[in-house]
Amino acid sequence: MERMIPITHETNKLIALCLSSTEEKNGFPLRRALRIAEELSTEATVVFISESPLPDIPAKYRSMEARNHRTLFQVVTFLKPDLLICDTGNSVKEEVEELRRLVPSILHFDDFGEGGQAADFVIQTLYDETSLNVPDHIKTGIGTFLPDVRVADLRTKRDQQSFGDPPRLLIAFGDKDPGNLTFRAFRHVMNLQIPLAVTILLGKSYEHDASTLQMMALSRRNTTIKKQPHDFLELAAEADIVLCGGGYMPYDVATLGVPCIVLAQSTFESELQFPVDRDGFTHLGLGRKVKQSNLLNAIMEPLLHDSLRKRDIDRQLALPLGSEADTVFETVRYLLDHPKRAVPGKPLRDVVN
Repeated sequence: MERMIPITHETNKLIALCLSSTEEKNGFPLRRALRIAEELSTEATVVFISESPLPDIPAKYRSMEARNHRTLFQVVTFLKPDLLICDTGNSVKEEVEELRRLVPSILHFDDFGEGGQAADFVIQTLYDETSLNVPDHIKTGIGTFLPDVRVADLRTKRDQQSFGDPPRLLIAFGDKDPGNLTFRAFRHVMNLQIPLAVTILLGKSYEHDASTLQMMALSRRNTTIKKQPHDFLELAAEADIVLCGGGYMPYDVATLGVPCIVLAQSTFESELQFPVDRDGFTHLGLGRKVKQSNLLNAIMEPLLHDSLRKRDIDRQLALPLGSEADTVFETVRYLLDHPKRAVPGKPLRDVVN
């Protein structure tokens, strides 16, 4: 009897994954995109699209540039993807409707703009007070956050380290820090009358003069300023307390279990429903309005009170971060396998109305 050899078929499906940049938002959109690309690697070809070159994309993936909507439209017309995934922030309805004529299915991440209403599905990992009553095509919640693959190892390493002597404070406000909360926060920290090892992270696109910060750091013992490249996640795992902006940074911190103070960088961040005190964070509202006494008290409390520090860590580690990762991947698969509409250049198959 002849041996039966299974016949395998290479996929001819294509996912176009559009990012605004790789540095913004603590690099999380890129990490999320790579998780999706790896998960779907045997089911589809993935092409990355971005406003500027993507040096952090592994060589096995193709990447293309689209600096504005017009060039994005041209790239998508050329690629003819089966699914377009956009992780570019708020979008414009008319622009998304234009793309709908080219792409069978469109998925957006964290899009609070009118364009999100025109996408076929939106996953809001970030969510605000308006997210209580959302349309059926929008999925909200922290469970859709995709933790970094290194989290388990970093938590093990963190469990093995002792509390710092002096305690270690990490200050990080993202790539651009438009409100210069780095300077505002460190100026307040300079008035702390306790030994503290301070590490300040500056992004590649930090929009302010760093020389003043550097002079301040030189005048204070155990103070370091790190410019890009640096690894926020690894440095957060080594810290005893983190002071950062809202957005995605607190999600990363919570996966590690580190006492954390949040200063919102914008009104949008201040209105997000995560994180709050019940999640194991101290959220002081808009950073530009924070009082020095409130910030210094927030830093001192977890350093002086073991029970408060343990409470916050336990609350963070109990959060359902990543619990709906499979839902994210299955949503991508569903939109890929069951296109929402027929478009020129794509065969009509299982169109879902």
